[in-house]
This record gives sequence, structure tokens and C-alpha cells, in this order.
Amino acid sequence: MTRIEPERSRLPRAARREQILEAATTAFARTGFAGTGLDDIASEAGVTRVILYRHFDSKTELYRASLDRFCAVLRAHVSKPVGGFTDATIDGLVRAAATEPDGFRLLFVHAAREPEFAAIAERFRSSITRTARIQIAGVVADRAWADWAAELAPTVAIESIVAWLDAGQPDPDLTANRIRHLIAEVIAAAGSTVEHPDSLPPTRTP
Repeated sequence: MTRIEPERSRLPRAARREQILEAATTAFARTGFAGTGLDDIASEAGVTRVILYRHFDSKTELYRASLDRFCAVLRAHVSKPVGGFTDATIDGLVRAAATEPDGFRLLFVHAAREPEFAAIAERFRSSITRTARIQIAGVVADRAWADWAAELAPTVAIESIVAWLDAGQPDPDLTANRIRHLIAEVIAAAGSTVEHPDSLPPTRTP
């Protein structure tokens, strides 16, 4: 049974809000928006529902704030790509997922399926797709196949990271390199004359 903190145990407002958002991220990532109630989040945070309502007016507001919280983590690890979908992009995605596994699942698994919140996940995915298209178009001559690879590469990266989290985060130092291998294969498949594409920096086999 989750212990509820007595109201005399007071945290500064910002710290309490962060505590609630962390708990909400975990709860939402476990059971999704529809399957999670405010009582579940209050219990996860170890606070009363009254305290929760002092910070958030509704479950929708709390869900959006949880997504915003993880997007800030994502921006801290994944700088805006310059010139393409690079090693740094993959490294940053893996670091963000390792730092906030529940946040990564919330944004890319749960929110992507929620009509009200899907646009938030789609904005980030679209940004990566645009930068990947710039890079891949320089390697794959056929425009249609370059577009195909640009759409697929971010999906491969994100789904690979989700699978890695689900597998218990094995070999974290090798993860980004293995994902780069997969993306390089996508690019190679898109251009029949491209045996070892240079659109990602050379993959380093450990």
C-alpha cells in the first residue's frame, strides 16, 4: 500500500509539482491516459488528491504537463540536428530514454495513440524526418525511395529504443551503435547502388 504523506510534510511548491509530474509520468506510461485516474497518480506520488488539485486542475492538464516535462528532457539531450540525422541524434535519443524511460514511452508510445496529444509526438518525429530527408537525399538518387527511408529511419530509431527499454536496457554503451547499424541498412535498402551509405557517419563495430 502506498504511504500518503501527512499534509504537514511540506515541500516547496516547485518540488511538489515535480514530484507529482514524475509520478504522473510513471502512472500514465503504465496504463495510458484513459486507464489512469487522478487517484492513481495521487497514490503514486504519495500525496492526497487535495494536494494534487492544488497544482493541476484536471487529468488533461497533468498529462500535457507530463509530456512538456519530458520534451524538455528530450531537448536537453537532442539538439536541433544540423544537416541530417546524425550520430549525435541517436546518442541523444538513447540518453533521453535512459534518463526518463517512462517519459520516452509516454511521448512515443502512449501520446502517439491519443488523438488529443498525438500532435506533440508527431512534431518531434516530423522534425527528425525533415532533417533525415536532407541527408538521405544526398545519398539515394531516387526521390521516392529517399522519402521512404527518411520516413522509416526515425521510426526504426524510436521503436528500437522502446524495445531496448522493454528488454531492460542491455549493454547501454553499445545501444546507439546498434541502432545506427539498423538505420544504415534502411538507407542501403533505399538505394540499390548504395552499398555502405555515408549518410550516417561510419558505424563503429565494437
